[in-house]
Amino acid sequence: MRSKLKILLVDDHQTVREGIKLLVNSQADMEVIGEAGDGEIAIEMAKTLKPDVIIMDISMPRLNGLMATKQLRAANSDVKILTLSRHTDDGYLQQLLAAGVNGYVLKQSAPTHLISAVREIASNKSYLDPALAKRVIDGFSGRSALRGEGTIELSNRESEVVRLIALGYSNKEIAAKLSLSVKTIEAHKTNSMRKLGMSGRIDIVHYAILQGWMSAE
Repeated sequence: MRSKLKILLVDDHQTVREGIKLLVNSQADMEVIGEAGDGEIAIEMAKTLKPDVIIMDISMPRLNGLMATKQLRAANSDVKILTLSRHTDDGYLQQLLAAGVNGYVLKQSAPTHLISAVREIASNKSYLDPALAKRVIDGFSGRSALRGEGTIELSNRESEVVRLIALGYSNKEIAAKLSLSVKTIEAHKTNSMRKLGMSGRIDIVHYAILQGWMSAE
């Protein structure tokens, strides 16, 4: 008899974890072997429990889902990672795909999508929530992103400008801090937003939060 898929749940809301655990454990081919409330605990549990799949939220205290994914991949972990989130933003999706997640499912989608996603990524395939799939294909070269290609990277200066914008500095203030002209700052901002498919400051703040840039200077 084939062994069950071992699942680690990572979400800072216990009620959410309980609901997912009931759903997963009702399947004949999978079981929850551990739960974590943040990314740091998840990384330690992954080392000891060695799950087949981690179902992980993005927004969590101490270490968010993006940072946890990056650390797991940096440690050469081959565990399959399924992001479960309410966010439909292209910015979130781009960063997570580039970081190495194997699938992305929306919390507001039907439970069947979550179960299908677990089975797909456990079989070395990628899974994207149907509500997002068409936009990815039509939009920011999602097919290459799912293969780990076409990673979007900001230059060091662009990253610096984006972080300061997210922290609330004006273009004039950033120019003074970095000893650059306001026109140059505006150019870096425009280039960064174009690269990342951002449409406004809210997108910039979301990006900065996921990068862990929002701590005080």
